[in-house]
Amino acid sequence: MITHVFAGNPLDRGEAERRDPDWLAAAFRDPSSRVLPLHRLNALIEGRDEARLVWLSPAELARLDIDAQPIFLGLADDIAHFALDISALADPNHELNLDEQSRFEDARAAAMQLPIADTGMLSHARAQLDWHHRHGFCSACGARTAMARGGHVRKCSDCGAEHFPRTDPVAIMLISDGERCLLGQSQGRLARSGMYSALAGFIDQGESIEEAVRREVREEAGVAVGEVRYHSSQPWPFPSSLMIGCHGRAESTAITIDETEMADVRWFERREIAAALAGEHPTIRVPGALAIAHHLIKAWADGDVRF
Repeated sequence: MITHVFAGNPLDRGEAERRDPDWLAAAFRDPSSRVLPLHRLNALIEGRDEARLVWLSPAELARLDIDAQPIFLGLADDIAHFALDISALADPNHELNLDEQSRFEDARAAAMQLPIADTGMLSHARAQLDWHHRHGFCSACGARTAMARGGHVRKCSDCGAEHFPRTDPVAIMLISDGERCLLGQSQGRLARSGMYSALAGFIDQGESIEEAVRREVREEAGVAVGEVRYHSSQPWPFPSSLMIGCHGRAESTAITIDETEMADVRWFERREIAAALAGEHPTIRVPGALAIAHHLIKAWADGDVRF
């Protein structure tokens, strides 16, 4: 079983506790509770070789008088864990009296340094805070919404509609004809970097995972796909996707590129992929271990995928 970066959250999300506003208020005053501050969605971490998330006490943050509601992340050993947006601080390093080992890092950069469990908690905190930033108004009537249940819902002040944090499912797939795999470059950053990755796309409403895999590959590359197998999944909090990794068997090999979406799509032999994974290919790169695409590609290159 693979636990990807941004998964592995060890917290009990405390569904019963988050329904009790008095318990939540008391927990956020409890000196033993832990609070993860995020500044402009960047996480506070410390350490260089073995970094970790920095959790503060409620008192350390209360003295800053920040006008933001905490988000309840869950419980570990009966200790409540929260996330708090401290973006209102102009200079958080100074106002939190951080030493040189502590700093706010972009979540992707932080995840490359943190233990898996920390990346899971960071993923939850970042996705929730970002969702609240984006959903201050009711999609039904346009009135303001307010946070409830420890951040797990926003409720409309006018029509009473409840809005829940969303996760957008994305199919990401490594397609093979047996001896070759299909990789592509999307328009933009990947094309400029020489990076080739697994094809991917959002799953439509009323569409199964398998149907999404076949549709996306047909749309982006013109290749027909038959059997589809699930590999693993990865939360991707940018802003709130769930990457659903699959392998698929190609039923055709001719490529017709959707030039609006893709800069290039091509077949690669196993030896080319092995070299790219080792960083030894002269012209192409593949995603690093932070991304589920890396693990889909590696599983195929290692011979672990057979149809």
